[in-house]
Amino acid sequence: MEIPVFTIDAFTNVQFEGNPAAVCLLQQELRDELYQKIAAEMNLSETTFISVLDPSDNFTTGSRFHLRWFTPTTEVSLCGHATLASAAVLFQHMKNVNHTLVFETRSGDLAVSMQEAAYLMDFPLNTPVQQDPNEFRDIIKTAVGNNPVQDVCFSSSTKKLLIRLADSCNRSVLTSLKVDPVALQRNETSGRVKGLIITLKGSPDSKPGYDFYSRYFAPWNGIPEDPVTGSAHTVLGGYWSQKLGKTKMHAYQCSSRGGELQLEVKDERIHISGKAVTVLKGTITL
Repeated sequence: MEIPVFTIDAFTNVQFEGNPAAVCLLQQELRDELYQKIAAEMNLSETTFISVLDPSDNFTTGSRFHLRWFTPTTEVSLCGHATLASAAVLFQHMKNVNHTLVFETRSGDLAVSMQEAAYLMDFPLNTPVQQDPNEFRDIIKTAVGNNPVQDVCFSSSTKKLLIRLADSCNRSVLTSLKVDPVALQRNETSGRVKGLIITLKGSPDSKPGYDFYSRYFAPWNGIPEDPVTGSAHTVLGGYWSQKLGKTKMHAYQCSSRGGELQLEVKDERIHISGKAVTVLKGTITL
């Protein structure tokens, strides 16, 4: 069996920035253990597998597909950058004729549309709930040290913990944090938390002007730090929309690769848009 595979840098239009995802096009479903082995071999934060729902359909004319996401160690329920990468492969390389594609996933139907030079994803909104910081004292200390914390929130639907640094901190405080993924795992073994977001209010009046910044860590899923994370912004978008009183926001994830996201909150959904660029095309032979 030969499986076409692409590496796509998502949430950027510059190669080697943004977040890379491997996208595999399947003519038939694989055994579960094979999905995981391929993802471990690709060794990116996500490897995604697209398959047709109807055997008579194809990647050029079909508008609905099945989508699964795997980290190097486990299958996950939602991944934004790999969904964007999947749409980019279908639109750019398979020349899909539809304006909107729908992916059937563990998080329900997710739609992705062409929007000028970008891709717009329609995702569920996962607004977090405020927490008592004392409940997460050890993981907060491990993540941000002695830096002041303004808010601690948790999204039970995504198992993501959000730590907001105080407004007295600037972007350099966030980017200079040295977060030990092993220590994070050691201080959180209950299974309640599967991802850690650290965020900071931005400076929308400066150029280019970001409403907020963030970094994201998920060592519990085999990802020490994720470069740019769509699923984390389903949490961040809900949080910052309430705090800033805005429905449209411009976000920047401050990893070493970096990436930009445009967000729009619409009731219980969030639209996340970004660009993507191809860095590799190949074939997996089984």
